[in-house]
Amino acid sequence: MAVIGYARVSSTGQKLDVQQDKLNQAGCERVYEEKRSGANTDRAQLLSALDYVREGDTFVVTKLDRLARSMNDLSNIAERLNKQGVHLHILDQNIDTSTSEGRLMFNLLGSFAEFERDIRAERQADGIAKAKENGVKFGRSAKLSEEQKVEIRERAAEGSMSKSALAAEYGIGRATLYRVLSEKQA
Repeated sequence: MAVIGYARVSSTGQKLDVQQDKLNQAGCERVYEEKRSGANTDRAQLLSALDYVREGDTFVVTKLDRLARSMNDLSNIAERLNKQGVHLHILDQNIDTSTSEGRLMFNLLGSFAEFERDIRAERQADGIAKAKENGVKFGRSAKLSEEQKVEIRERAAEGSMSKSALAAEYGIGRATLYRVLSEKQA
């Protein structure tokens, strides 16, 4: 009976150190690690860990949200582990699915985690909408001013320069150049 750990952070700038320490203290013989969003269910290391565990093993994570971000994904992972005869232990919430109380807490906390994520997404959408109302522009700034676009069209019409040379002079790609040339003039 092995104790297998899984650690995950969402971005490459984050560190796994704290999770690694906790998993090692919990006696994990092997720890699978990755830096990927929990919203993505196609995580190579998670899938490898789930393939590796066998009946009687314990699968350990530090927090519920390290495993999954939706109740559906969490439920699917728990069901898979259950079918394999593998217990799930979540350290920070002290959940152990080898007990009926642990299974109840697992399902309750999973529902709360999904609810919290949905609320956070709603607040973010509200904030973006408010910023747009206040005139905040999102996205990358335009590389070319309207004057530069007119200039490009005029110079391209003259035919004195190749399209590649024209694009290079303005520091844009050929696709951008052709997009400017195909735009209708105001």
